[in-house]
Amino acid sequence: MRNIAIVEDEDDAAAVLIEYIKKFSAETGQEFHVDRFCDAVQFLDDYKAKYAVVFMDIQMPRRDGMSAAEELRKTDKTVSIIFITNLIQYAQRGYEVDAVAYILKPVQYYDFALKFRKALDIYVMNEKQDLTLSTSDGPCRISTDRLVYVEIVRHRLYYHMVDSVIERTGVLSQVEEELKQFGFLRCNQCYLVNPRFIVSVKGSAVQLGTESLAISRPRKKAFMAELANWYAGLEDK
Repeated sequence: MRNIAIVEDEDDAAAVLIEYIKKFSAETGQEFHVDRFCDAVQFLDDYKAKYAVVFMDIQMPRRDGMSAAEELRKTDKTVSIIFITNLIQYAQRGYEVDAVAYILKPVQYYDFALKFRKALDIYVMNEKQDLTLSTSDGPCRISTDRLVYVEIVRHRLYYHMVDSVIERTGVLSQVEEELKQFGFLRCNQCYLVNPRFIVSVKGSAVQLGTESLAISRPRKKAFMAELANWYAGLEDK
């Protein structure tokens, strides 16, 4: 059973979404538990990262849906967000918080079903790569598919995501054991890198997007062998 959140101040609009979720459930055989929140403040208060999909209205009293989604992304990087809006100009901003889609009001079932299915598929894909981190701000759920590399500086760990950096205390060797199952490789004493983001390896440096990280001389041979094995694994799939 998947947990779904509806953050909508209009009762009629929320009722339509609930009805559509029931219809989608009947058609697909999937089971859902739905929580409805009347505003974003109520939704974010003591938020628990348990939802697969959040339907977020953009125009709401007390706090708008866009700023609420920005706050949500600080603690939950994997939940699928679908914005509900009256105005199409708000839709573009949704990509800033990695929203899956937007739906224009009045919501039509065909559009709803198409985007709900996409949101569920993305969540399931991310769920397989989920990792929960303990930070000073509380638990934070991330998808390792969006984790570029982990850095340690003076006993502080920095998780460099695609769109943010998460900081916590810890030991890199423990993180290495945790991330080994996801294919992460250690290029020196300070870095664990996600091979999915490696653009090139030149000399004693590995390029990840715009970032260039050093490969230590003692680790170079093992790192290159592990990277070759990782690529070979991709070819076998």
